[in-house]
Amino acid sequence: MEICYVLDASAFINGFNPTSNNNFTVPEITSEIKDFKSKLVFDNAVEDGKIIIRDINQEYLDKTEESISESGDILRLSIPDKKLIALALMLFDEGHNVKVITDDYTIQNTLKIINIPYSGILTDGIKGIYNWEMVCQGCKKEFDENYPFDDCDVCGSSLFKKRIKVNK
Repeated sequence: MEICYVLDASAFINGFNPTSNNNFTVPEITSEIKDFKSKLVFDNAVEDGKIIIRDINQEYLDKTEESISESGDILRLSIPDKKLIALALMLFDEGHNVKVITDDYTIQNTLKIINIPYSGILTDGIKGIYNWEMVCQGCKKEFDENYPFDDCDVCGSSLFKKRIKVNK
């Protein structure tokens, strides 16, 4: 079965040039491609029918939100990133052999957790799975990702995102 590539903006920014007609992305990616050369490659590929731009069913956005809230990646992924992951899940469920092309480590981390293949253009990709949590710089209290403030409710210090390796 031929591979369907799901393309992140980083694929174009880092030099990916689609040659087959099995390339997919989401509409929001277009706003992330800013440099002239990458935009030209992307626009030409869309015109030539080498990239199919697909919208995502809400069901897959919900599945993605569920996956990333467990890992803490919800703190680091943009809306286009979430939609790209949802697209990969949707294509996989439709019976496609899917591979995501991205150099974004947070996207790769989420894909590794949900067992969807990926590869980078400039990078080899991540080796392990990492979770993220919000931690106070002062008293080290840990906070839920839904905590609405940037400072600790105990000591008033700033919060930061801490990476935690998961053994899988």
